[in-house]
Amino acid sequence: MMTKITSQFEKTRKVSGPRALQPSQWGMLCPADTPEGESCGLVKNLALMTHVTTDEEEGPLIRLAFLLGVEPISSVMGAELHDDGTALVFLNGLVLGVHRRPLAFVSAVRRLRRAAMVGEFVSIHAQQECVYIASDGGRVCRPLIICDTGLPRVTNQHLAKVKAKQWSFTHFLRAGLIEWLDVNEENNSLIALYQTHMRPETTHLEIEPFTLLGVIAGLIPYPHHNQSPRNTYQCAMGKQAMGNIAFNQLARMDTLLYLLSYPQRPLLTTKTIELVGYDKLGAGQNATVAVMSYSGYDIEDAIVMNRASLDRGFGRCVVVRKYGTTIKKYANHTKDRVVRPVVPPGQKRGTTKFKLLDQDGVASVGEVIQPGEIYLNKQSPINTRDMVSNPGTLPDSAFKPTPMSWKGVAGESCVVDRVMLTQNDEGNRIFKVMVRHTRRPELGDKFSSRHGQKGVMGHIVPQEDMPFSEKGVCPDLIMNPHGFPSRMTVGKMIELLGSKAAALCGRFHYGVAFGEPEGLADRVEDISATLVQHGFSYSGKDFITSGISGEPLEAYIFMGPVYYQKLKHMVLDKMHARARGPRVVLTRQPTEGRSRDGGLRLGEMERDCLIGYGASMLLLERLMISSDQFEVHVCKHCGLLGYFDVSMGCALCPSLKTGEHMTNMKLPYACKLLFQELQSMNIIPRLSLADM
Repeated sequence: MMTKITSQFEKTRKVSGPRALQPSQWGMLCPADTPEGESCGLVKNLALMTHVTTDEEEGPLIRLAFLLGVEPISSVMGAELHDDGTALVFLNGLVLGVHRRPLAFVSAVRRLRRAAMVGEFVSIHAQQECVYIASDGGRVCRPLIICDTGLPRVTNQHLAKVKAKQWSFTHFLRAGLIEWLDVNEENNSLIALYQTHMRPETTHLEIEPFTLLGVIAGLIPYPHHNQSPRNTYQCAMGKQAMGNIAFNQLARMDTLLYLLSYPQRPLLTTKTIELVGYDKLGAGQNATVAVMSYSGYDIEDAIVMNRASLDRGFGRCVVVRKYGTTIKKYANHTKDRVVRPVVPPGQKRGTTKFKLLDQDGVASVGEVIQPGEIYLNKQSPINTRDMVSNPGTLPDSAFKPTPMSWKGVAGESCVVDRVMLTQNDEGNRIFKVMVRHTRRPELGDKFSSRHGQKGVMGHIVPQEDMPFSEKGVCPDLIMNPHGFPSRMTVGKMIELLGSKAAALCGRFHYGVAFGEPEGLADRVEDISATLVQHGFSYSGKDFITSGISGEPLEAYIFMGPVYYQKLKHMVLDKMHARARGPRVVLTRQPTEGRSRDGGLRLGEMERDCLIGYGASMLLLERLMISSDQFEVHVCKHCGLLGYFDVSMGCALCPSLKTGEHMTNMKLPYACKLLFQELQSMNIIPRLSLADM
């Protein structure tokens, strides 16, 4: 959230310019981390080592510029402005003066900045006979190693000081080895990606190429081996993965919290993961994955899961929700109150909906709560308008019960985890109740690897029916091989190899972006050599025996550990059906949405399908009979909607005031409403009826 950049451009306009990845954003903004859909490209994220500047004082800079030979604009003749070799000098967009030797002036300011005599974020560059100095806030900068005649200033002796923890980043800045460049100055520099790419005219060297990715894209191993949209998909899904959010997560009162019960750190890690501390609070588990088609329940990205893995805690999570209420104070000095429950005579409290409550009227911690049970016995005053002199002496009859009951899903038994009593800025008391629910993965729950390869659980297989390798290793999940050819997520294949090697040799392997030339990422050849040393195939494939038939499979199966994330989309939260239920007052149509027990919409495209299949009478049932059928009286003579007169015992036409030409017909209530609203605007819709 700290690195997110939101453009103020309209989302609805289909313009590609602001959404595109601009060349000047290289190293400043992450090229992968942007949402899909309408805000694509308008919401961007900062790259890993960027810094956004704050305003710096202009006075000292102005004095320095004049000391270095800038002539004030007021003392220069008009003709002198256009002399050859003379350049206008701007400071934060305002004209400061002119300089006769602009390139010498630029290099002098840069030398002062590298010697820490000028602010480290002051930028200067020459362009089109002008020199631009910037010290204002809001500019995005990034650090680069300074180079002289094709050699970087940072040497192995400096790096040794870092490893010995004698030097920090500021030492490099003050020693003039590293400097911050903003976008304008970066455009006028020649920056080498690797030391092997350097030429005599190179001005700067990248500190590390993986820093041009952001925080979230940096969690992907080997992202440079994936098709680029897959990295973008993972950037969106990584935010939906369950894990641990903080070390104090169990002491917080968050509105909604998804926590993984047994999070692990990935076997194949990256430098970004270590820099941002993702290995301390992971959001996934290392699952042994077999890439094969097994049982047919893995079609279209579905995954087949091992039941024994779920029993051992794979993908198990805790959902914690906060419920609460404010004890309001009213203008007549009365206020809400929380009281001990009153049990009707002849009943035990354990059999009523008050059974969770303690003597103070609040649910006791550790109780199992069922849908419809009350967790806070609140009462509100009936009269909140007339002034009350002594509200503390009000009788019980002056209060009406307004209890807070838990609206959970049937069959979902949760536990009251924590109760908190606090107050807000206005001094009103607030009751907060945390309810937790432990869930194990079930059919339809969503999982994803770190390469945009998402899938839902299609089948849970007992371990005795799962395939197994020569060493007796049984996969935790089975992924369909059709997920690879069109997606081109080669990074996932290398992750499987690297994780397998990491598990065998006991060393975390690295899949840093663009890291192979520098030795930051493990090369496939080295990983394969490790596998061969430990008695496995260089390709990562294993000899697999079917758990159902007991016979060897006719192909070698690509199998190994892959870091899988459990996403927050679960069937229990989405599942919804209704036969009858509430309706909207205005249109008398079923309400919308699962939370309001709404109906399931048959939309325009579904209507087209029904007509295409010749089932158009089903439309009458879905769109009228099951929705908002209404019987109206229509006059056959004038086509207006009539009304029923109780005194005459018949329906009357509104214009003729007689019931001779009246007839009954059924139409949607929304249609009747439209006709009446049109009549209120002096537009008269008339129905011309014919016998069927």
